[in-house]
Amino acid sequence: MPTLPGIDPRPMQHCETTALGVLLRHQGIDLSEPMLFGLGRGLSFVYWDSRSMGFPFLGGRVKPFELSRNLADALGLELSVRETSSARRAWAHVVEAIGSGRPVGLQLDSFHLEYFTAKVHFGGHVVALYGYDERIAHLVDTEQQGGAVTTSLGSLAEARASRAPMAARHRSFTLAPAPGPGLRAPEKSIVPAITACAHAFLNPPIANLGHRGIDKAGKAVRTWLRRSDDPVRDLPQAALLMERGGTGGALFRNLYRDFLAEAGEFVGGGGGGPLRIGHRLYAEAAALWTEVAWLIARAGESGEEELLVRAGDGLQEVARLERQAMEALSRLES
Repeated sequence: MPTLPGIDPRPMQHCETTALGVLLRHQGIDLSEPMLFGLGRGLSFVYWDSRSMGFPFLGGRVKPFELSRNLADALGLELSVRETSSARRAWAHVVEAIGSGRPVGLQLDSFHLEYFTAKVHFGGHVVALYGYDERIAHLVDTEQQGGAVTTSLGSLAEARASRAPMAARHRSFTLAPAPGPGLRAPEKSIVPAITACAHAFLNPPIANLGHRGIDKAGKAVRTWLRRSDDPVRDLPQAALLMERGGTGGALFRNLYRDFLAEAGEFVGGGGGGPLRIGHRLYAEAAALWTEVAWLIARAGESGEEELLVRAGDGLQEVARLERQAMEALSRLES
């Protein structure tokens, strides 16, 4: 049964950048994870809550798959995306990609993957598939999940068919050189990626997004002991997802901090003041996110509302830091 040779199953911290790294290295393009994340304009924030939700959702990145679209555009690559409501056709898409010698990215619900440690339904998870046999699929997932892993074909089918939050319709995708002018040097897209990300963050269309969303989360988090039916379960779980899953914690801020440092090697004059300011402020923000996650987890375990007050203060300080960082970065010039 087919397994592609020469695959570099290097795991990274974030699922989408891990999968993109596998697909890009197969095309001879080897970029660091911070560079993948930054060129993909991956940094964002959303605070989402509704009556139908068991507990609020904090997201620290753009919505699933937007990063992949942005990155392909930045590098001048062709992103081929296939979706279907048919499980049979969805598997045929995988077979076709592997048969043509290309690893394939899959968006699915991580809950059903047999190796996955956090049993929470999330339909925005992304993996790279590079082979299969009659029983199992060979995948590349994040470092936290084990890197090169396997799951049964049955569990993979369940994960792809799930209608969990943020799920897609059996989405699969591949990357290939685009027709026309060819591959774009990554350094030529750095400044446009930074300024576009800053503009989106500073000018959110609704108050749940960007720096306004972080400020809103700072106000809402103070009520979380009353918002939850089971705070001992929900608050530590939210903190774990923030800090380890990156949904709203330090992970993506650390990646963006490191992207800004790497960007300084390519931008004229090292990017001057804007890059230095952005790098410093995102380092401060990332440390505060870690503290906020700890406070939220401890509040859930102890029932101490004062800890959530401190977490709210921390989030509002984060909102200020990130707004100032993006204001500086928006002034960056090529």
